[in-house]
Amino acid sequence: MTKTSISPAALRDILSSGLMSFPLTDFDDNGDFNPAGYRARLEWLMPYGATVLFAPGGTGEVFSLTIPEHEDVVRVAVDTCGSHTPVIAGAGYGTRMAIEMAQNAEKAGAAGILLMPHYLTETSMRGIKAHVEAVCRSVEIGVIVYNRNVCRLDADAMEELVDRNPNLIGFKDGVGDIEAVGAIRSRLGDRVSYLGGLPTAEIFAEAYNAAGFPVYSSAVFNFIPRTAQEFYAAVRSGDSATTSRLLRDFFFPYIAIRNRSAGYAVSIVKAGAHVVGHSAGAVRPPLPPCTDQDLKELSVLIEKLGAQ
Repeated sequence: MTKTSISPAALRDILSSGLMSFPLTDFDDNGDFNPAGYRARLEWLMPYGATVLFAPGGTGEVFSLTIPEHEDVVRVAVDTCGSHTPVIAGAGYGTRMAIEMAQNAEKAGAAGILLMPHYLTETSMRGIKAHVEAVCRSVEIGVIVYNRNVCRLDADAMEELVDRNPNLIGFKDGVGDIEAVGAIRSRLGDRVSYLGGLPTAEIFAEAYNAAGFPVYSSAVFNFIPRTAQEFYAAVRSGDSATTSRLLRDFFFPYIAIRNRSAGYAVSIVKAGAHVVGHSAGAVRPPLPPCTDQDLKELSVLIEKLGAQ
């Protein structure tokens, strides 16, 4: 068992600044987890200075992994990067499975858990709170709840959960209701860290920054890490000339490709990694791979950005 030295309070502070990364998960030609390729990917990205690694997260296809694969991904990430970059492991599905994933990640040395929305089933706010609390109480490491899809917490629920669970130290929003997240930010202040979590977070980064969500996780960091850091620095410094240029020249054309197919939020990131010579293999079904035309257009966009 490898135990992290990062307390929940320390992780909350780390999560309050810097750009965060969701590394892709490498699969081989048979679609199996490729630990050597994954380790090489993390080693390539390390010098670009992500504050935290979410491994595996949504971009890392956590939803397609078996329990043993999930544990292997976390262990490789911790072994490769954990001595200097905190690793936060995604966990989700039903409550018992989420607890198993969270506890395995804690044993592997993860510094925290990103609690993904529970699988499929709609429930009441009371049910969501019970789910989040059960996972928080199953581990000692910090937990960030991902407000998205069927898991939508209001200010009252978040305050109650934080009061009852000292290791609930983060709120990541993937809904985009600025009024709602502003209410949570106003109610809880600095008791938790706040992360933007909409797909292609750069599109919304300036609005979230203004709402008191100073950090976000960047999927494009997987293939254009220099540009991802340049954009983040511009958001934080108020350099609207740089953000406007990059939105116009890359991000808006990029999301036009991404929006052509459901599932492309992950597929296009794997395509980008392939374009820059750091292929992570194919996405797993049911995600669709990018078409040849989409790949060609993406290559043109990436080339215009210059060396990374």
